[in-house]
Amino acid sequence: MIQEVSGYDWDEGNHQKCQKHGVSIEEIESLFSGSVQISPDIKHSEAEERFLAVGKSIKNRYIFVAFTLREKEEETFIRPISARYMRDKEVKKYEENLT
Repeated sequence: MIQEVSGYDWDEGNHQKCQKHGVSIEEIESLFSGSVQISPDIKHSEAEERFLAVGKSIKNRYIFVAFTLREKEEETFIRPISARYMRDKEVKKYEENLT
């Protein structure tokens, strides 16, 4: 589903929105280097294809990130749209899907 990416696409807009719930940029980026579950976000993919990612951050906290992929100069970048810490029910479901 997700090809090789060259990095992250941050600007003032998505930077502020992603940190709204206290999730740091470091945690968001670390999610994608670990065991992450990614699924399409069909409900919000009208203008562009969006995805939902869940997993653990570098700080060992469970996080949820909505993101899209952006192409720039023939490279692909992850553009986080929003991020938050997962609720207990979501953590339980995530862990059940790991086994």
